[in-house]
Amino acid sequence: MGSKFSLEDLFTLTLATIFVVQVLPQARAALFTDPSTLPNHKEYDYIIVGAGPSGSVLASRLTEEARTNVLLIEAGPNDAGQLSLEVPFLASQLQPNMQFDWNYTTVPQAGLGGRTVPYSRGRVLGGSTNFMIYTRGSKDDFDNYAALTGDDGWSWDALQPYFSKLENLVPPVDGHDTSGEILPKIHGTSGPLKISLPGAPLPSNSRVIQATQELRSEFPFNVDMSSGDPLGIGWSSGTFGGGARVSASVAYLQPVLGRRNLDILVNTTVTKLIQTGTKDGQPVFRRVLFAQSGSAPIFALKARIEVILAAGAINTPQLLMLSGIGPVQVLRSLGIKPILDLPDVGQHLADHPLVTNQFGVAQSSDDIIDNISRNATFASALLEQWLIERQGIMTLDGQTQIGWLRIPTNDSAFNGAPDPSAGRLSPHYELFVVPGFMSSRGTPAPTTGFFNTFLTALVTPTSRGSVTLASVDPFATPIVDPNFLSTPFDIAAMRFAVRSAVRFASAPAWRGFLTGPAAGFAEVDTDDDDSVDAWVRAQASTIFHPVSTARMGKCGDARGAVVNPDLTVKGARGLRIVDASVLPLIPAAHPQAAIYVFAERAADLIKSRTGSYK
Repeated sequence: MGSKFSLEDLFTLTLATIFVVQVLPQARAALFTDPSTLPNHKEYDYIIVGAGPSGSVLASRLTEEARTNVLLIEAGPNDAGQLSLEVPFLASQLQPNMQFDWNYTTVPQAGLGGRTVPYSRGRVLGGSTNFMIYTRGSKDDFDNYAALTGDDGWSWDALQPYFSKLENLVPPVDGHDTSGEILPKIHGTSGPLKISLPGAPLPSNSRVIQATQELRSEFPFNVDMSSGDPLGIGWSSGTFGGGARVSASVAYLQPVLGRRNLDILVNTTVTKLIQTGTKDGQPVFRRVLFAQSGSAPIFALKARIEVILAAGAINTPQLLMLSGIGPVQVLRSLGIKPILDLPDVGQHLADHPLVTNQFGVAQSSDDIIDNISRNATFASALLEQWLIERQGIMTLDGQTQIGWLRIPTNDSAFNGAPDPSAGRLSPHYELFVVPGFMSSRGTPAPTTGFFNTFLTALVTPTSRGSVTLASVDPFATPIVDPNFLSTPFDIAAMRFAVRSAVRFASAPAWRGFLTGPAAGFAEVDTDDDDSVDAWVRAQASTIFHPVSTARMGKCGDARGAVVNPDLTVKGARGLRIVDASVLPLIPAAHPQAAIYVFAERAADLIKSRTGSYK
């Protein structure tokens, strides 16, 4: 998005220094890069497709039982030793159009004036956890999931032991006193996933906190947004520790690569699920086909108990449809023989639209991002500090504070539209500040001037889109249509969020720091609805949170949902889905925490039912 410092500029350190980082262990007995080298004598109980935050959790937890053999198949490469994946501040360099990305693009979006949007999804061990923001979401969101599925196990209270199980709250890398910034007692301290507070200051920090006191009725301070009540502005926790990014691979896979009952195959795409029989009138899917390219040999393996799809909200519905599972008419139109009619496969796609709003800063030193992009010497010094000390700006993911806020009930956004949030504890929009120029549209940064950007994201969108097939070729890009800003509520809510950013930036705390709206945002008349709406439609893209394309519903109802409350596929045997696609509604939060906790509970559900499918 917008200003991006070049990795080539940053990699001006000596080869010797870089080599120290890159020679981390990259190969273990359990990790395979060629399907032909998989052990031909081993029978796998579970085959997991996708090594993101859900697949990594499942692979680790299921192999805690020594007699359970698991094969984890990931389309992307191994993440070990990749500098750009380790340095938190380089997260923005990982997409779009990078080697660890599927590099999708949406269809033209009518709500964005016909623009297409780059649509990044992680294609690497560890998956799509690049921006690292860790926020559990609201109590209301999870209680709503429980109500929609008829399973109280998905409620906020029921999932708290799993949050504690997965988290490992560690001190910030700079060792500062975190009193008043987080509530340690509500977090886990011994789980695989390190979470921490920012370990380096940004110039805007004190201004943000002061503004929460000056404008507390609209922007109250919240000491810890993981309490179930995220509303307000406070310090942002993230999935990093010791100054480095902690992905799902780092947390869950790398520590267990020595397990004899876990094999991981990378650089390999699962191309189809194969029906292996029928049980009680339902098709059984326990065989997978996989290959490394469209011209490479195709391999096949059968799981003894289950195939588990953890490929994400885009790739999971794609694979289901390629396998004859989905809307019958769509499948037939492509010449695919329907096996299981599930009309909701690929439907209900929801995502968080994002708009960036730029302000000028009075002091050039308060713009970190543009100083890095314009000054290779400065950038290299910061990277060298990270390499040697694991300290400084490079330990951050680009922001240190975040806001989750609601639109007042009497606002015109609700004219003719019900409140789409899960309840009074769920925010409608997100607000945070980054130290420099960023553009959600991808507009290049100006070569002069210095900036802070206020980012606004709609986290309770009512627009729904879809994922479908463009081709029967499993290596062809699917058709991705998030259908951004297609409802009156969504455009009105984004208008409110942009104006909210302006109100927050007008607090006395910002005097002498901000110089007012800048770059393209300076041309927007924020008092005029049409002017703000035009800005929103011209600038909006995504914060990359697609969900709900294989959503969960109550048992016994095959319409409106794809999986049961235990995440088994409706009408099928031997097949389960555990990833962002199953979320019944989009969480009003960055989804990674929800996906981790869903996967932790799913692992227990699977263990408790081991052997139930024969």
